[in-house]
Amino acid sequence: MEGVSALLKRWGDFTLTATGNVADHIVSIARTHHPDEMIVDLNMAGDVFQAIADALKIAPEMKIIVFTASTSPDDAIRALDAGAKGHVLKGSPGEDLFQALQAARRGDVYVTPALAIKMIGALQDKALERQKAMSNKLSIREKQIVKLLLLGKMNSEIARELSLSAKTVKGYMTNLMAKLNVLNRVELALEVQKLEAAATR
Repeated sequence: MEGVSALLKRWGDFTLTATGNVADHIVSIARTHHPDEMIVDLNMAGDVFQAIADALKIAPEMKIIVFTASTSPDDAIRALDAGAKGHVLKGSPGEDLFQALQAARRGDVYVTPALAIKMIGALQDKALERQKAMSNKLSIREKQIVKLLLLGKMNSEIARELSLSAKTVKGYMTNLMAKLNVLNRVELALEVQKLEAAATR
């Protein structure tokens, strides 16, 4: 914290009001001081992510910046999900922390550029995993129907090919749209194409 304190003094626009060394201190400082900004280290003892969320319930206008040695994109994503407005890696130029604090004041989010690239990759991987999981949730009959849908078949044609009633096919279509969170056949076809692309990766 000595290095951070020196930086805050050098910048002149910030005043250090309290320090802590465990996750619980995040909450107690928020409750006692209601600071405008708080700098948090993920390596503090305790559940730091939960502490961030709890502190923001007490002081919702407070801006929390994570300043940590952790280079894990999952940690950064969890911190931002908890409500942090920035994630700066220790060892980054001091100006990164200053930019994160200023961005938070503007209502923006700042992440160390090198880590931001990793976060994008991690989020893409998670999205791919969700798509694969969703594809696996489709029943054999649903997969048969969407396969014919992608061939441009209408409900009546799908019904004939699968020896089903048109009403049954319509029911499957309705369920598929709800399951894949789409509004119409076109969106359904596009989403199924995404699922198929994900399944082959």
